[in-house]
Amino acid sequence: MELNAQERLKIGQIVELQIGPIAHGGHFVARYNGQVIFVRHGISDELVKIKITAVSAKIAHADVVEVVTPSPDRISPPCVYAGRCGGCDFQHINIEKQRDLKVSIVKEQFLRIGKIDLDLLGIDLKMSAVEPVDGLHWRTRMDFAVSPNGQIGFFGARSNEVVEIKDCLIADSRMDVAGLANRSWKSDARVEVAVSSTNEVSVMRSGSSISGPTQIVEQVGGNSFKIAPNAFWQSHKAAPVELVKAVMALLEIKKNDHICDLYSGVGLFAAALLKEVSDLGFVTLIESDKTAVADARRIFANKQNVKILQGLVAQQLPIVKRADLILLDPPRTGAGEVVVKQMVKFGPRKILYVACDPAALARDAKTLAESGYKLDHIQAFDLFPMTQHIECVASFSPVTR
Repeated sequence: MELNAQERLKIGQIVELQIGPIAHGGHFVARYNGQVIFVRHGISDELVKIKITAVSAKIAHADVVEVVTPSPDRISPPCVYAGRCGGCDFQHINIEKQRDLKVSIVKEQFLRIGKIDLDLLGIDLKMSAVEPVDGLHWRTRMDFAVSPNGQIGFFGARSNEVVEIKDCLIADSRMDVAGLANRSWKSDARVEVAVSSTNEVSVMRSGSSISGPTQIVEQVGGNSFKIAPNAFWQSHKAAPVELVKAVMALLEIKKNDHICDLYSGVGLFAAALLKEVSDLGFVTLIESDKTAVADARRIFANKQNVKILQGLVAQQLPIVKRADLILLDPPRTGAGEVVVKQMVKFGPRKILYVACDPAALARDAKTLAESGYKLDHIQAFDLFPMTQHIECVASFSPVTR
C-alpha cells in the first residue's frame, strides 16, 4: 500500500513507537504506519520517542530522543560521548545483552541470507567473551579524524562532522588518548595509533611516523611478528591469541598437509600452521596488501616450505596446485562466489573461515552449501564490544554421499 504525502515520515519528525528486533548494522527495526524505520540507541521492546534523521523510498532512519519505557537491559553509558561519537553502537546496553543480541544477528543473517537454520543443524551458537570482559580498553589500533579546530575525534554516525573527544574508553589505555587529545593537529590529518603486545606505542600522522618505532613487534603463541604499525592486525588485544587457538583446534592438520592461507595479512595464522606441518607439509599465503606482504616475506624468509603470493585471491589461487586445507580471513566484503568456487575445486577436507561480517559469511556459506560443503561448526567471539561488529570462525567440510 502506497502512503499518501501526509502519512509519509519527514526528517525531523518525532514519533512514539515500540522498538522491534535488532538488525545487522547496529540498528533496531521499528514500524510506524507500515513504514520500516532503522533506529539507533534503542533496545528491543522499549517504548520510545524517536526523531527521523533520514527518509528514502523504502526505509527511514531515526535516533531515540526519549525513552518512555526502558528495557531492563538499558544502562547508563560509561562514555560521555556515547550516542554522539560514531565509534560505538551499544554502550547503552549491558554487555551480556550485547552478546545475546549479536548471537541473534548471526542466526538471522544465516537464515535470511544463507538459507541455513543453525538451530535445525543442531549448532548451538555461543558468543565467547574475552578479556577484558567489561568491554572497555580493548582496542590496540585507533584511527582518529581531526576536527577543523585541530582536535582528534571520530566522525559521527552517518555524518561527515568530527565529534571531538578528550578520551576513548574502548582504546587500550597504553595509547594515552587523553594526551593525544591535548595536542593540536593539522585539520587535514589522520592520527593512527598502534599498541603492540610488547608494549610499544606508535603514533602516525597521515601515514608518517611521528613517535614510537616504525616497526612494532607482536608476539603470539611463541611466534614473533615484526610489522608496520599500520599493517592489518586484529584490533582487540586478545584477538590474535583467541583466533589462532580456535583455528588450530578446528583444522585437524596432518604432517604432510598443503595448506592455503587466504587473505593472509602478515601471516598470523601461517606461523601457527607451520608449527604443525612437517618438512613434507607446505603453506601458501595469498595477500594483496603490499605492506603486509613485505612484512610476511621478512617474517618467513628462512622458511623453505612457505610460498607467499601477492595479489588478489581470485587471481592468485588458480596458480596453487594443491590444498588439503584452506583457511581464509577475508575483509568485510567476504570471499565471494568466484573465490568460493575456486576453493572447492581443490576438494579440501576442511575449509575454515574467519569472518568479521556475518552477512558476508552467510552469503559465502550459501555458496559453499550449493558447492557441496556443509557447515560443521560456528563460534562467535565478542572481539568488538560496545560496537555492532562480530567475529566468527566457521568450519565447512565436504558432504559425504
